[in-house]
Amino acid sequence: MGTLHTILFGNPKQPIMQILRQAVFFVFLLGTVYGTFGQESSEMAKKEAEYYKIVDVPIPNDIVLEVGGLAFTDDDKLGVSTRRGEVWLIDKPYGPNPVYKRYAHGMHETLGLAYKDNGFYLSQRGELTRLDDRNGDGKADSYKTIYTWPLSGNYHDYSYGPLILPNGDMLVTLNLSWIGHGASLVKWRGWMLKITPEGEMTPIATGLRSPAGFNVNSEGDYFYTENQGDWVGSGRMTHLEVGDFAGNPEGLRWTDDPQSPLKLKQDEIEKQSGLSLYEYAKKIPALKAPAIWFPHTIQGISTSDILYDTTHGKFGPFEGQMFIGDQGHSKIMRVYMEKVNGVYQGASFLFREGFSSGILRMIWGSDSSMFVGMTSRGWASTGKAPYGLQRLEWTGKVPFEIKTMKALDDGFQLEFTQPVNKKLAGDVASYQMKSFTYQYHNTYGSPIVEEQPVMVHKAEVSPDGLSVKLTLHGMRLGFIHEIKIPDLTSGNGKKLLHNTGYYTLNEVPGGVLKSPQMTGIVKSGKSIVQPKRITKMPADWNNKSDQKLMIATKPGLKYDVEQVKVQRGAKVELTFNNNDDMMHNLVITQKGKESVDKVGQMALMLGLDGPDYNYVPDTDLVLYHTAIMQPETAETIYVKMPEEPGEYWIVCTFPGHSSVMRAKLIVQ
Repeated sequence: MGTLHTILFGNPKQPIMQILRQAVFFVFLLGTVYGTFGQESSEMAKKEAEYYKIVDVPIPNDIVLEVGGLAFTDDDKLGVSTRRGEVWLIDKPYGPNPVYKRYAHGMHETLGLAYKDNGFYLSQRGELTRLDDRNGDGKADSYKTIYTWPLSGNYHDYSYGPLILPNGDMLVTLNLSWIGHGASLVKWRGWMLKITPEGEMTPIATGLRSPAGFNVNSEGDYFYTENQGDWVGSGRMTHLEVGDFAGNPEGLRWTDDPQSPLKLKQDEIEKQSGLSLYEYAKKIPALKAPAIWFPHTIQGISTSDILYDTTHGKFGPFEGQMFIGDQGHSKIMRVYMEKVNGVYQGASFLFREGFSSGILRMIWGSDSSMFVGMTSRGWASTGKAPYGLQRLEWTGKVPFEIKTMKALDDGFQLEFTQPVNKKLAGDVASYQMKSFTYQYHNTYGSPIVEEQPVMVHKAEVSPDGLSVKLTLHGMRLGFIHEIKIPDLTSGNGKKLLHNTGYYTLNEVPGGVLKSPQMTGIVKSGKSIVQPKRITKMPADWNNKSDQKLMIATKPGLKYDVEQVKVQRGAKVELTFNNNDDMMHNLVITQKGKESVDKVGQMALMLGLDGPDYNYVPDTDLVLYHTAIMQPETAETIYVKMPEEPGEYWIVCTFPGHSSVMRAKLIVQ
């Protein structure tokens, strides 16, 4: 209090200008500590805020808190590990004046944190480490290596965890390297490992690509989340058991090791089978189909942490369900999981968007608020801040939502958080359904395939109005079932906060699907003509362009140029080389920031149809564009530059990229 008083009111013996300088500094300090880079609120985020409020945890201006892990101590201090190799202890993290103290530093990209027996465990790039404060000064003075694994030197060698199991053993997961495709360059990359406190390691499962999130349920079963990439058609969550193969064959190169729990070999996996993962798993018994699919760009683009609702109703009506973070879209999904015939499956729903940066970690506070740790450096996110720490608080109001979605042998049982309008809920026209899947192949990502409608034959509302039984025609095992209920209201007239869900159907009760199959349905195979994607030189160019341009990519969702200058009316042969490890396109838009912003928003609205349109909306705001390009591929388009000089834009409209991946096109 004495220091604050002196800064605000000065020491009577100090010159007045010195006092004023101190006062100005204090105002600046308040601005840096309490100011935020919050994401601009979308209309949905504003609606969600009525039920779940995002609160900033202030971060001092001189601390770069790129969150890699979160863990609470026994005295309710929040430990935060960072990508810069530090661990910070935050006292009073619930209020406006948290106190930060650096607990440890000098480590290598710590992407996980756990607390046990008065010390922290964390994963560095090449080891599992325990930190202890032996002399009680609030700083780690013991850095003990528990277990090490090899490093290749590749930038993509991320390591995650640990997750401490009830018996004290720990789980870690190791990311694949990237060399134009995922690769296990050194032992155990692409694996989940179990490690004892004494440093004994047991490989659990492989087939992992980018396993940033994993957790264990109340039954002791392991789940992990995966990002879209090679062999991964879309984001997903998989139940892992000892000896499982989750899909990416790179980790199989180590199955000759005596410790390996499976003997499957890389060359046993076809690169282009033409099948979905569910169907291909019938040929490869070790291959585990996902329990949950998160449709790409609809429910995020970079799935991260898993957090079970263990708050006993203090966070709303979703006790026992799972919350899944997404780094790229700065949002959280909600998952209802069930076990049918011994197989996990369930439904995913959007839950909360509008966070300030890319979500990597989530943890419950003692007040049952959810702490959300974030980072975006090199990975980018819709939340504009480079890093952040926020809390999600339940306001006490219950949103009108689809609470659960349970599989039946001929349909689904929907449960709602509030009684429904029975007339609307009993009308089959209120429901829109379709099913689809993704291809299992070595290509980066997958288009939506085998899409077809599902017919709602009957809708039966329970007497209390809290559930509806849907009898369906056209259910299919191994497919994702989308349900939309846009006009349904509760008994008191509220519309669903989130009216869409996606159920991954692996099994049905009793093991026999009784839903009649649809006949005469033409499966989707859209052939979209996009006249603004010109990949052949126009005949009137007479086999000659005025200029050749090459634009490539840089890490962190960037083109390799910030601006390009061209002459008005020039005939330009433009080659886009996507040398990144993600999919991108190149779109030229009309003049003005407003134009490029609108094009990015319209691309997001394409939803499941986005891949068919290369994530390019049909609008006059778009002048030219390439296709969506796989990593390490290129495409040349032919562009007649505008006659009107000015600042046009080059942008990637792949969902989540448009806000940051831009360059100016200066027409002179």
